Amino acid sequence: MNKVKLGEILKIKHGFAFKSENYVDESEYALVTLANISSTNNFQFNKDKTTFYGASFPNDFILKEDDLIMPLTEQVVGLFGNTAFVPKMQGITFVLNQRVGKVVPVDDKADKYYLHYLLATNLVKDQLEYRASGTRQRNISPDDVYDVEVFLPDITTQRKIGKCLYDIEKKVNLNNAINDNLAYQLKDIYNYWFNQFDFPHNDKHQYKADGGLMIWNDKIKRKIPAGWEIKSFGELCSLRNGINYDKSVEGDKIYRIINVRNISSSDLILNENDLDEISLPQKQGNKYCVSENSIIVARSGIPGATRILQKPSSNIIFCGFIICCTPCDDIYKYYLMFYLKQLEGSAATKTGGSILQNVSQDTLSNLTVPIPPQSLLREFNQIVSQSLELIHSNMQENTQLLKLRDWLLPMLMNGQATISD
Repeated sequence: MNKVKLGEILKIKHGFAFKSENYVDESEYALVTLANISSTNNFQFNKDKTTFYGASFPNDFILKEDDLIMPLTEQVVGLFGNTAFVPKMQGITFVLNQRVGKVVPVDDKADKYYLHYLLATNLVKDQLEYRASGTRQRNISPDDVYDVEVFLPDITTQRKIGKCLYDIEKKVNLNNAINDNLAYQLKDIYNYWFNQFDFPHNDKHQYKADGGLMIWNDKIKRKIPAGWEIKSFGELCSLRNGINYDKSVEGDKIYRIINVRNISSSDLILNENDLDEISLPQKQGNKYCVSENSIIVARSGIPGATRILQKPSSNIIFCGFIICCTPCDDIYKYYLMFYLKQLEGSAATKTGGSILQNVSQDTLSNLTVPIPPQSLLREFNQIVSQSLELIHSNMQENTQLLKLRDWLLPMLMNGQATISD
């Protein structure tokens, strides 16, 4: 391996200063910002939080699929050195915004995919952190990146390592895309069946569209299908607030605890492999254990955000900023989970809070819920359970793939392991 400075093998292209007065709700062009670069060294995208641009700008700031980007401002400690590949997304063209840099490898000196992993090593991250300036928001310049020293194998070896590691990452990304699509489909089915009331009826006909009888209900001020009931959420679930504990107290049992950040980093299913471990006295901890029937709701931070666990271990508990809802009948679990998910971010689940709006047990208990016939719930549950099983399987596979990548990465980078032809 040769010792080189990054400036010898790559260049950084600055982003464009797009004018805020030209931001629009919808456009072909979406700004790539610091928020698109995740702490897991990947590209993250949320259309609802994306800024679109509706005016002209220089074409050389248009990004292509698999362009490599990196942050030049650190909004989250430890983000310097992380990079992400720009994805292909139908109907959207990503453009390079200011404080994000495009990494351009020098031909025949550096492989783009190898750089993706090299820049995320502690050797590079530590040097970038040392060179960063600023107090509230730390910044680096292209020159700061260029001064970083690394040990570099020949280009052929780089390409082998880059391909090996990126093949793993592509499989992880594919699994994530499948999971996102399945989650979207389930939300769509819930909306179609239980909000629009076009559920399968009489040999798969659509109930409301085919003239099914709708009856006005005074409690929710709308028409619902004949035969449906209205109940309060509190009639359908028992509710518990999570544990508040003293971190300095050692216990006799290890628990894995759900925190609000675990909710914010997931969509439908919580990944128990991401949970922190704590030690608590069993008498205290066992009161807060969750089960497979538990519905997890954030009280604050992202109030009302709702998740579930798939096949949880017996030692999982939840923190004091979370409410655990346990349906009185298993048949309601998926229906109530999606009922709450449709309210995420709305005022329906929020009460006042001194700093953040909060969700309380009373707020949830007083929600009015239309209840479909059990035959329809069973049909819905069958669809949901099959999809969630696949989502969970993909999550488990990703955990193993990422462990493999993280095991290979340092050994390949320092030459302890090699890839044969």
